[in-house]
Amino acid sequence: MNCLQNLPRSYALPFQGFKCNPRKLLSCSLNMMLHFQGGMNSSNVPRSMVVKAIPGSTSSEKTSNSDSEGKKSETYSHDMTEAMGAVLTYRHELGMNYNFIRPDLIVGSCLQTPEDVDKLRKIGVKTIFCLQQDPDLEYFGVDIGAIQDYAKKCGDIEHIRAQISRDFDAFDLRMRLPAVVSILHKAVNRNGGVTYIHCTAGLGRAPAVALAYMFWVQGYKLSEAHRELLSKRSCFPKLEAIKSATADILTDLKKELVTLSWEDRKCSTVEVSGLDIGWGQRMPLKFDEENGSWTLQRELPEGRYEYKYIVDGEWTYNEFELVTTPNKDGHVNNFLHVVNSDPNSANGEARKRLTSDDPDLTKEERIKIRRFLES
Repeated sequence: MNCLQNLPRSYALPFQGFKCNPRKLLSCSLNMMLHFQGGMNSSNVPRSMVVKAIPGSTSSEKTSNSDSEGKKSETYSHDMTEAMGAVLTYRHELGMNYNFIRPDLIVGSCLQTPEDVDKLRKIGVKTIFCLQQDPDLEYFGVDIGAIQDYAKKCGDIEHIRAQISRDFDAFDLRMRLPAVVSILHKAVNRNGGVTYIHCTAGLGRAPAVALAYMFWVQGYKLSEAHRELLSKRSCFPKLEAIKSATADILTDLKKELVTLSWEDRKCSTVEVSGLDIGWGQRMPLKFDEENGSWTLQRELPEGRYEYKYIVDGEWTYNEFELVTTPNKDGHVNNFLHVVNSDPNSANGEARKRLTSDDPDLTKEERIKIRRFLES
């Protein structure tokens, strides 16, 4: 029995946005990633430059607004570079940008005003597929309601929100990708024409969704789709998330109970970050008086997970558990590899092949994926 009947609830429903201070969350998360996950050192990362001319007649108010957006763009680009491991720049103040990946598929940055809907209509777009969460919109002050209302008023273009993942979180992307691509597939079948897929900058989540769609629906090998995508747009989709999501659909998606432990009677709190919750969140470990140790039990799907302990507020790793190779700054994380399938079983062999360097799908597997996306 394949896992099409057993996928978790998150596969059936798009992720709903949560209310928070988006910049506080993003900066906190990515500072953790830089110092503890082993992110790139910002002092050693070259920055690309974008020069914007401001006409002399521009009012001081407009100049002030532009400066404010420019500062937000710089912060967002910095955070994105640290998290994605590649030098990526997004300038929100320069407006919407995009690239045709195929004649019927565009990947780009977010719409900012209702006028952007008309720009897309002029190039044949029938579906605007928005992956942004509410904090993304709030950070740059995008009025999504006005954009949706205008698209609905036009009548010849559909605006769809399919909020996907926490920004820069590969595990969250993996778990929500099948449901989102299912919504996309149905929209394309319904509307035809050109489809515009966007997140905020169009450099991470949107390319990943487009890539998964090309792989699962349009008949590409993953490596071929990746080359085609990069030949048209400089971006950084998370390939491992797409591979794992593919294996999740086609094999039994089981979870394994894992136990993390920290032995120290003197500390007052022990938490863990990373794993499947991302680097911006923490989970507390419980203290066992009898054994004098702190423990956490958690069920995890098959895959590789990195994590870090926070002991009395100090980030550290457990030298008695598996550790990563130190990065250039000397930072290391703990990691674990969850294997639920017998490597010699049919599912085990399939998962190994589907998460390899250059996976492809058999005819039967493509049929199974299409049935899942259409269900």
